[in-house]
Amino acid sequence: MVISHQLGEATVEKNPQTVVVFDNGTLDTLDKLGIEVAAVPQASLPSYLSKYEGEQYVNAGTLFEPDFETIYGLQPDVIFISGRTSEAYEELNEIAPTVFVGLDTANYMESFEHNAKMIGELFGKEAEVEQELESIRASIEKLQTVAGSDDKKALMILTTGGKISAYGPGSRFGLLHDVMGFAPVDENLEVSTHGQSVSFEYIAEKNPDYLFVIDRDAVVSGENVQPAQEVIENDLVKNTNAYKDGNIVYVDAEFWYLSGGGLISVAEMVKEVAEGIQ
Repeated sequence: MVISHQLGEATVEKNPQTVVVFDNGTLDTLDKLGIEVAAVPQASLPSYLSKYEGEQYVNAGTLFEPDFETIYGLQPDVIFISGRTSEAYEELNEIAPTVFVGLDTANYMESFEHNAKMIGELFGKEAEVEQELESIRASIEKLQTVAGSDDKKALMILTTGGKISAYGPGSRFGLLHDVMGFAPVDENLEVSTHGQSVSFEYIAEKNPDYLFVIDRDAVVSGENVQPAQEVIENDLVKNTNAYKDGNIVYVDAEFWYLSGGGLISVAEMVKEVAEGIQ
């Protein structure tokens, strides 16, 4: 099977047996489909994929620094990577066919579905993938009906180290607007991986009706960090419609920040938002 991707082209034998994965969204999809993998970067896993920290799986290094020697020793049939591992593409591609599966966040659903269907075709799981995608599409349509039923506007922010960044349409977390159908409080937010740095005065001024919060520190920084709720719910934010109406939604950073783009994570992200605004 010839797979064209953002960094090149890979020719992979169907039903590859030894699979190395450097993308949590893809690992999530493979896990949902019951497809075995040989190696992952074990330090970067969300808790719902923690079984891959087990001894039966090989530690492939880190997302930014693959263990090339160990991977070479496995003689993998295919390697999946995304943005954080893209610098290592050429070296990994010399070891085995390497497929870049990073999401195009400006075209989130098309990109996500493309990756899922590619995996379905590669592993002979087309029907299972389509069934999962149909379920996700139905959930999204239901959510869009609610999101578009009034003139309320939403803002997605990420907190880390006491600072906040905002994400609008087309951005890393822009699916809130582009896919789920929430009107943005600000059409002019810069589109970048790290979001646009903003202040609490900005949130108060924009006055979102829905405020969605990703707590990066909860999944990256470990202990002794200030929870997002303590960071966010200050006097300025308490003046917003979102706070007054009980519409501040703290979403799961494991799905949104660590993985995303998987059959499990996308379904859970849609479900979380739907439940959060009820």
